[in-house]
Amino acid sequence: MPLIDARIPISIVTVPSGTPDAASLVEGDGEVAAGVAAAYFQEVLPSHAPGCACCLPRSAAGAALGALFRARALGTVPFFTRVEVLLATPSAEAALRQAVEADPVAASYFRLG
Repeated sequence: MPLIDARIPISIVTVPSGTPDAASLVEGDGEVAAGVAAAYFQEVLPSHAPGCACCLPRSAAGAALGALFRARALGTVPFFTRVEVLLATPSAEAALRQAVEADPVAASYFRLG
C-alpha cells in the first residue's frame, strides 16, 4: 500500500494563481494581492534569550513557513491547502528548499511539489 503524504504542497511560481485555497509566501516584505494569506520571509531574531526549543537557529524561510502554518491552525487566516512561493532570487529558492528539508517545523507540515 503506498504512503500518502498529507503535508501542504509548496509551488514556486512567478505569478500567483489567485485561487482561494492558496496562501502566498514572499521573499522580503512586498505586497501580495492574491491568496488567502501572505507571509514574508526575512531575517527573524528571537524575542528572548536562546536556550529553549523555540529559539534554535531557524532560517527566515523556515520561520515564515512556521508562522504561516500557525496562523492557519489558529484560524487567523482562511484555511488553505497549498502555498505559492514568489521568489526574487535564486538564493531565496535555495533557502526555501533547505527549510523544507531541514527545518523540523517546516518539514513536518510542508513539502515541495
